[in-house]
Amino acid sequence: MESFIIEGGHPLSGTITPQGAKNEALEVICATLLTDEEVSIDNVPDILDVNNLILLLKDIGVRVERNSKNNYTFCAKEINLDYLNSEEFIRKCASLRGSVLMIGPLLARFGKAVVAKPGGDKIGRRRLDTHFLGFKNLGAKFVHSESNNTFEIKAKRLKGTNMLLDEASVTGTANIIMAAVLAKGHTTIYNAACEPYIQQLCRMLNNMGAKISGIASNLLTIEGVDRLHGTSHKILPDMIEVGSFIGMAAMVGNGMRIKDVSVENLGIIPEAFRRLGVKILIEGDDLYIPHMPHYQVDSFIDGSIMTLADAPWPGLTPDLLSVLLVVATQARGSVLVHQKMFESRLFFVDKLIDMGAQIILCDPHRAVVVGHDHKVRLRAGRMTSPDIRAGIALLIAALSANGTSRIDNIAQIDRGYEDIEGRLNALGANIKRVNN
Repeated sequence: MESFIIEGGHPLSGTITPQGAKNEALEVICATLLTDEEVSIDNVPDILDVNNLILLLKDIGVRVERNSKNNYTFCAKEINLDYLNSEEFIRKCASLRGSVLMIGPLLARFGKAVVAKPGGDKIGRRRLDTHFLGFKNLGAKFVHSESNNTFEIKAKRLKGTNMLLDEASVTGTANIIMAAVLAKGHTTIYNAACEPYIQQLCRMLNNMGAKISGIASNLLTIEGVDRLHGTSHKILPDMIEVGSFIGMAAMVGNGMRIKDVSVENLGIIPEAFRRLGVKILIEGDDLYIPHMPHYQVDSFIDGSIMTLADAPWPGLTPDLLSVLLVVATQARGSVLVHQKMFESRLFFVDKLIDMGAQIILCDPHRAVVVGHDHKVRLRAGRMTSPDIRAGIALLIAALSANGTSRIDNIAQIDRGYEDIEGRLNALGANIKRVNN
């Protein structure tokens, strides 16, 4: 197991470019299973979750060529369907959350999918009901095997239908879209997630010959086609990484530029940081965050305490609440952070409290942060990363802390952030990777 040793107090300055979006990469890579022709994907992030998914596709027979560091060509012409029942495949699926996105394409093209209950973050329940209800609506039958904890799903040919999703699940929506594009007839998906990742997936599928309309809305209409062809696709910059860099620039930045962020796809993220008093300048497609000795939390018009809460797109993504919470620890003023979607994601605040942050954990979903206004620096400490986003939040805290911190279980950070220590060290940080 690897760890980070972080010497705090070093200001960051210079330019950094965000990686390709992790969540989009998982979706569009799985979408390559829908055709027997070559699909080229650019700006693929070199991170653990994506690399493991690519290895899993190789295992089932997909031909994968790495043209450059972040460019791949996939060809799913010959798929070994028998491998889906193997213990090795089930074991790999169980450790990789992104594997669930293979169900829709496999079911649509081959009429069969076997997927283990996926792993991933320890951030509370992440149910798969939306996925399975969607497949059931399209005519699939599935059986849960208790003995090896797998789901076997079968359908001779999926049939289009009208459905209302029980929740606007991003992976659920992506999975159902990929299943529906090859279904016979007309499908409507109401209460669909409409994140930029979903929009990108729909555009890529349309370029492959699918007929999807209503893109960027919560009502998608899909006219099933008999087959899809190859295409090329470029993944958007990772908005979560952009938000993480804004947080670093606010707390320890001495003038930082974040390049090529795709401003139009950031949604409410810049405004959420501005509510904490962070100054963000938009220059072309770059963000520039100047050095700020102080940043003051806004209050609502009626004078009540500022609340930051997650919501489905175009609301604030839950993936950034951990970062916003850390930034709030050094703001001037108080803020209530309300994490609605996951019941365990705020438990990492105990580590921040140990570092000297003034935080009241009200319940598993809500925390009140009283900012230090840079009058008291956080203390260095030893921490363990419980999930990807808490991991990066703890890293930001350690960068601003007084002394040397250690973060264990950094595989959780590697799952979502490409060469994070190398890129931050180039800006002036002092982060070392060590083997325990």
